Amino acid sequence: MSSAAAKQRLQALSQQLVQGIPDEGTFEGIPRIRHIASDSAGPRTKDKVVIVTGANSPNGLGRASAHQYAQNGAKAVYICDYNDSHLATHKREIESLYPGVDVHTRQFDAGDEKAVVAVVDDAVSKYGRLDIFFANAGIVGQPKIFTEIDGEGFMNTMRTNALGVFLAVKHAAPAMKVTSASKQYPSGSIICTASVAGLRSNAGSTDYSASKAAVISIAQTCSYQLAGTGIRVNAICPGLIETGMTQLTFDKARERGTERKIGQLNPLQRGGIADEVARVALFLGSDESSYVNGQAWAVCGGLTAGHPFVPGKLA
Repeated sequence: MSSAAAKQRLQALSQQLVQGIPDEGTFEGIPRIRHIASDSAGPRTKDKVVIVTGANSPNGLGRASAHQYAQNGAKAVYICDYNDSHLATHKREIESLYPGVDVHTRQFDAGDEKAVVAVVDDAVSKYGRLDIFFANAGIVGQPKIFTEIDGEGFMNTMRTNALGVFLAVKHAAPAMKVTSASKQYPSGSIICTASVAGLRSNAGSTDYSASKAAVISIAQTCSYQLAGTGIRVNAICPGLIETGMTQLTFDKARERGTERKIGQLNPLQRGGIADEVARVALFLGSDESSYVNGQAWAVCGGLTAGHPFVPGKLA
């Protein structure tokens, strides 16, 4: 192997593969617990540079996750969406709560490759690094039976939900390999919003479910193709969460007085809120999840843990 090739390979290796996991000595003759992540009581994304797509909705997963990253010490957070009606407000709020964080807003289509390249390049140009990309942008799809969905509608759903995630992984991964004085080894976490609909049927329309199954596959296949780099790719699979996408369902239930019926098929017997998913996105973005890779992580109150059942009776 030439010296140039060896150097390129070395630059692509994670810190753990180059240095190993450090020995932390002993206590009374037994080895102390070894660590990769920093103290959980401290800021969990300290000095990291983060991009979040699908961040416009006031009660969405993207906004809630951006708050978690900022609260936990991120150096910079890019909040992005096709609809930018609330992005400026979100920026002002995050900056007022966490004044040490640089907040950038970007309006673009997640399925537009040039726009994805532009936001990634901006992060690397400004900060010399990219650490977390939360590919969260998505649309609800066609709420119809499959025989009533035309090809154009199907592909429109796939463009945002699946192509958007693919482009995020494609361009975030090389950026996460960039090293500098502040980041000596390649590393990063790419988080993709899938859905329980990508794991099981009856949680969404055919086009939506197919797009979310594709997201899970992208996370799994790309994680293997990034072997040794320290760059992890995982998918989050939310269940019924109160977001802009599901707001009408929650509002109608409240009007009818049937809110308790929402989520009744999962063991927690309730719907979720955005922050409950954002906490998982925070964990997956942090070094605390250093050995979690290529996974489809359900955040669904237990809905996907069992077969369908009649409430009050064992299946």
